[in-house]
Amino acid sequence: MNKHFLISGLMLLLPFLAGAQNFEDALRYSSGRIEGTARSGAMGNAFGALGGDFTGAGINPAGLGIYRSSEFALTPSFGMTEITSSYLGNSMVENDYRPGLGNLSYVAVMDSRKNNQSGLVSVNLGIGYNRLKDFNSYSIAEAFKSTSSFLDHMAANANNKSWSEYYEELAWDTYTLDKTDGGVYFNDLESARASAAYDGHKQRKSYDRGGAMDEYTFGLGLNFNHRFYLGASLGITDFYYRENTTLREWDTDGTIPYLNDFEFNSSLRTYGTGYNFKLGAIFKPINALRIGASVATPTLFKLNDRFETSMGSSITWDDQSSETFDSSSPYSEYDYEMTTPFRATLSGALVVGKRGLVSADMEYLDYSMAKLRKGGDGYDFADENSDISDLFQPVTNVRLGGEYRLTNTFSLRGGYEIYPSAFKQEAFGENQPNAGEDLTVLSAGFGYSNGGFFADVAFRHSENTRFNRLYPEPSSNNYPLPEMAAFDEVSNKVLFTLGFRF
Repeated sequence: MNKHFLISGLMLLLPFLAGAQNFEDALRYSSGRIEGTARSGAMGNAFGALGGDFTGAGINPAGLGIYRSSEFALTPSFGMTEITSSYLGNSMVENDYRPGLGNLSYVAVMDSRKNNQSGLVSVNLGIGYNRLKDFNSYSIAEAFKSTSSFLDHMAANANNKSWSEYYEELAWDTYTLDKTDGGVYFNDLESARASAAYDGHKQRKSYDRGGAMDEYTFGLGLNFNHRFYLGASLGITDFYYRENTTLREWDTDGTIPYLNDFEFNSSLRTYGTGYNFKLGAIFKPINALRIGASVATPTLFKLNDRFETSMGSSITWDDQSSETFDSSSPYSEYDYEMTTPFRATLSGALVVGKRGLVSADMEYLDYSMAKLRKGGDGYDFADENSDISDLFQPVTNVRLGGEYRLTNTFSLRGGYEIYPSAFKQEAFGENQPNAGEDLTVLSAGFGYSNGGFFADVAFRHSENTRFNRLYPEPSSNNYPLPEMAAFDEVSNKVLFTLGFRF
């Protein structure tokens, strides 16, 4: 496959490769960002050195050692995602609303038998769940005067003898792909574009995505002298991802011969389970300062893709009679494995007086190290892994947070997070439009704590822009190139934690 076609034509979240495992899978499942409790979420999830919160156990398990009492916490959430698309001068806005569960956890504190404040003070066990990623969104991109078409891509593939029963076969069955007596495949837009009357046609594509990635953590934290903390955890990551897309193209002016309209649908379902280990340490050289460091092994995922496509068309013949045609692909199911990049986090927290604190995490990971492995049919993914290595880059995620106690029971919090783009500025001789498109998160919240009960609320606002073509560009210079669409995504989420200490 031509790399220019693969990369510049198939930017972020393109479902036409959804049935084939590629760099999209590596990015989607490597870029989890922990959500967890409302306190952590309000403080930018900068809990690698703070500890004492179950979200921190998903970053640095040594934070379990900081607990002084056992705790149960539950964090429901409610989110809204708004996506504004810009395509060929037209904009559309769509919203999606979803409830969720950010965290459910229990931590047991067991004092050492010595029952003193030196040596091993306590052994703490934690078990719980943190959300890593929410896939839910809905968007539509629409243009009124497009001169390129998905049919161009399929005609070029057919002429290059790249025939698929999920794409070209459906176009052939629905009479949107034809062949000359000389054996050259073509579509009706090719003759329309040669006509002075043709001024483009209408396109609309909808993206309906759903699912989530969650991590179940089983952790151990050790407290030595209230100065040094060690921790280890096993993480079991579970996720479900679905993506349904519908691309419709139609002739509004009657300038395309035969073809009135066609609709192409794709459906992807991915199920997966992964495992990782985390090790961490926190050191308090003085009471006001905490320094943390942790590493997380690559997560080894076992994945299952389920994919199918369908296509329908409306054709008007020379005698002005019209017919509709429909065709569906076989149902495809494929097993494979994937490993995400290793992660390393360096953290610091400073207690300011008796009421304030600030914290920061710097998390390093190299997206180019993600690997697809062990296809169910024995496929080794060597080409795909080479593309991942050439396309992606190392990044350093930064999380900042602060808290101020207004009273002994009431606290105000704020945070900021930045997650740099995984894409290199240039790959395969092409500038990558999604390079530099970082994800940023602003957060704020408050908390109430009285005795054995606490309640926290957080509001999180994130923004991100991504660029994508609605369909791949043709692997031939005989066709116009499809334009890039921009998708500006704004997400707002409210987290509410109820907890009990005992």
